[in-house]
Amino acid sequence: MTPVHFAFSSAFMLGLTGLAFHRTHLLSALLCLEGMMLSLFIALSLWTLQLEATNLSTTPVLLLAFSACEASAGLALLVATTRTHGTSRLQSLNLLQC
Repeated sequence: MTPVHFAFSSAFMLGLTGLAFHRTHLLSALLCLEGMMLSLFIALSLWTLQLEATNLSTTPVLLLAFSACEASAGLALLVATTRTHGTSRLQSLNLLQC
């Protein structure tokens, strides 16, 4: 395993563990998701550069577009839950109550 591959794998795993274990606020969960997507984007970009394949060159841009859509939907949910519940803490959200 090269050091670059290890760095991006550990960055993705750090984001995943942060998402799994540090779930106090919705914003921290969104930041962990963005960190995971950023490490995936950089790893996919380097992978297409190493392969020198022109047919895979649009894949990182497509992933970046999906990441931007995910971030905007997450921020919209953050604003909506803060307005309705008064807080962004994930423990105060209950799926059984409307």
